[in-house]
Amino acid sequence: MQDASLSTAPTHATPLLGIDLGTTNSLIAVWQDGEARLIANALGEVLTPSVVSVDDDGSILVGQAARARLTTHPQRSAAAFKRFMGSDKRYALGEHRFTPEELSALVLGSLKQDAEAYLGCPVSEAVISVPAYFSDEQRKRTVFAAELAGLKVQRLINEPTAAAMAYGLHEQKFERTLVFDLGGGTFDVTVLEYALPLIEVHASTGDNYLGGEDFTEALLQACLRDWNLKAEDLEPQALASLHDAIEQLKCEVGEGSRTFAWSMDGQPREWQLDEQKLQAIWAPLLARVRTPIEQALRDARLSPRELDSLVLVGGATRMPQVQQLVAKLFGRLPYRHLDPDTIVALGAASQAACKARDEAIDELILTDVCPYTLGVASSRGEDVTGAFSPIIERNTIIPTSKVQRFYSSHPEQKFVRIAVYQGERPWVRDNILVDSFEIPLQSTGEIQSLDVRFSYDINGLLEVDVTFLESGQKHSHSIDRSPTGLDAQARQASEERLAKLKIHPRDTLPNRTLLARLERAWMQSLGDERELIGNWLDAFNAVLAGQQASEISRERQALSQALDELRY
Repeated sequence: MQDASLSTAPTHATPLLGIDLGTTNSLIAVWQDGEARLIANALGEVLTPSVVSVDDDGSILVGQAARARLTTHPQRSAAAFKRFMGSDKRYALGEHRFTPEELSALVLGSLKQDAEAYLGCPVSEAVISVPAYFSDEQRKRTVFAAELAGLKVQRLINEPTAAAMAYGLHEQKFERTLVFDLGGGTFDVTVLEYALPLIEVHASTGDNYLGGEDFTEALLQACLRDWNLKAEDLEPQALASLHDAIEQLKCEVGEGSRTFAWSMDGQPREWQLDEQKLQAIWAPLLARVRTPIEQALRDARLSPRELDSLVLVGGATRMPQVQQLVAKLFGRLPYRHLDPDTIVALGAASQAACKARDEAIDELILTDVCPYTLGVASSRGEDVTGAFSPIIERNTIIPTSKVQRFYSSHPEQKFVRIAVYQGERPWVRDNILVDSFEIPLQSTGEIQSLDVRFSYDINGLLEVDVTFLESGQKHSHSIDRSPTGLDAQARQASEERLAKLKIHPRDTLPNRTLLARLERAWMQSLGDERELIGNWLDAFNAVLAGQQASEISRERQALSQALDELRY
């Protein structure tokens, strides 16, 4: 049923949009005529690099043009900021400073523009995918990024679940499946079962700091070690250029040895890389892949041989070493006929259609799980404090409501503090604080008992209800979606800051993207090739100055093809 082809004409009155906000690339899809269809950007491509750059004139570039400027203008460009969603990290791009969610909002805003250009109408709502193992805070920040971009989130859907949904609609099978989702910055594993119209998730786990970016970084560090260099020894532009070249090497490396050539300050350097050396470099990362797989299967109470199929999701799963590891772990080859780069966006659009009860999909029922344990801080007697008491165990089917009984610590206690944590460690100091609040306590001269109930919905919204049994007193607390520590004034400041930015016009983006590619290619080339690319750059600037749309289009197409042939 699913179709990854580009659509040609809008037919649905209400846009049903799904967005895959990725670490490396982002996509947007729309549900039309009973199927999910990908929407192309201004360059005619469905993959929009999740990169933001500030151009020389102060305007904001998003996507392929910004991606090219990572090499030529690294101090004015940012990528992989999704990995720091929910943190206090700030990015300085020229005169501007951005938070990860503000940069994500610029990417979402670009996708929104592409959808509006295609559909011919405003769009304001979407289903957005997030890594299954994203924390509560990271989910909140994703919703906030969407708000900054002018989008209301209908639902957050876990990336492997979205992929499974698209796959289920496509295959119409009844089977147990493991979805192996290794993207640019995160790794998720989900075990689910198809019994259409029911898709039931049994277990989901992962690693928020493992992805294709880490494999690139491991190669980069190994190369620098062999050259007796450190990253801080290189100028930012030289380091960015080397990183870009190593990324290309990672995408090309396979069986057999390979010689990597690079030039720094006019001095050529070579690096020998064979299969044995590659395995040694990546061994720690590949070892980290095993743990979430084993945990997901254990939580689902399944052995590898009880699985009927494997589905690979995410661009990093294209690496032969990853595919070999998966085949070795499970003793079978994974399905490869669905595009791992696009399946999440298609699934998110399918979920949007489910929420809108589209007649072509309204029979489909999707269940999901809470991928991490939620609980409260407690004490065991007078001497043991800071213990973690689970209330909702990881991989509990959601929505869910669970209750646990606790007691006050002292007969004359004046208040109780409810501190909510998520994690899998026995002590709260090793887990993540979600929220905390205090409830005044009427002194009775006796130890009081209280029930703490957690209610968790499909979007990850947690309601905490506390009931004191002796008095009947009740207290409810919602852990809402406003980012922690970001009050209304700070939110408004963020919105105003983004509103003042000058966004590069979408209709001229193809020209700016080609200029960025030519500048990047010139920087990476030498000798006659550099002279040739320099002539192309001068020629294209001359054509742009002529302001003849048809001539600009012809020259842009010819030069783009020429750069493709030179592999830039």
